[in-house]
Amino acid sequence: MVTHMKNDIRIGIDLGGTKTELIALDHDDIELMRIRKATPAGAYRATVELLADMVLQAEAELNAVASVGIGTPGAASLKTGRMKNCNSTCLNGQTLKQDAEMLLQREIRLSNDANCFTLSEAMSGAAQGAQVAFGVILGTGVGGGLVVNGHLVDGANHIAGEWGHNPLPALSNNDLPGPACYCGRNGCIETWLSGPAMSTSHHLNSGNRLSAKAIVAAAESGDTDCIRTLGEYYQHLARALATVINMIDPDVIVLGGGLSNITTLYERVPTLWQQYVFSDEVRTRLVPPQHGDSSGVYGAAWLWGKQ
Repeated sequence: MVTHMKNDIRIGIDLGGTKTELIALDHDDIELMRIRKATPAGAYRATVELLADMVLQAEAELNAVASVGIGTPGAASLKTGRMKNCNSTCLNGQTLKQDAEMLLQREIRLSNDANCFTLSEAMSGAAQGAQVAFGVILGTGVGGGLVVNGHLVDGANHIAGEWGHNPLPALSNNDLPGPACYCGRNGCIETWLSGPAMSTSHHLNSGNRLSAKAIVAAAESGDTDCIRTLGEYYQHLARALATVINMIDPDVIVLGGGLSNITTLYERVPTLWQQYVFSDEVRTRLVPPQHGDSSGVYGAAWLWGKQ
């Protein structure tokens, strides 16, 4: 396998359920090219071949052999090396890293999409310069990542930042045992803070089934049921993030995913988390992402740092 690259080119790939995006960066982090293609639905082998074809296409156009980092919707098991917890279920149980390395004949680096998001925002985005940055994905699921002094923290079990599968704190007796989670437990943060969770909560409270995006729009138009749902969401997010602050005391928390577009979160949540944080003053900043939807692909390239 190729272990040393011929150029200072870093390729990052964001492997999503519907689209796969590639970016190539030079040593100064200048974007050289970007490729987007549809992800083969439910087809593992075609997905691996797509990854390899995109890399080879980019390298041919750039006349370079690049390092390759891939952000995935799940993680590789330390026990088996096979993918697990992927929303794109065709990846689960597969040796994605090894198969991609076989096709490309070089080492690649792979991390989950929340890690890549956080690394991107810490290195050149909304959390740049922070000693401790915590990144949050609020979308169809809830994930997180941790970067300390510019270095991604994986942890001994490669689960650092996985706050979404801890119980939501300060639940009332009426909340227990909490919604069922796909992980087999009840009341995980993800079951309260994901987009589908907001929709479900609203349906239980009002009888109306709306998407999270529709709930936010209706709340802005004065719908009282949607205002209530959004208010509960603020409270849940504040309590969950307060626990993160109590544990790792980050300088910055960056929100990503579809629900990070709710602009009122950035004002309301910090006013609510104060009562749950074990300090008389909270200086942690809650901010939107600078790179938006491109954070994941930038972070994947950054898995190699500078060559």
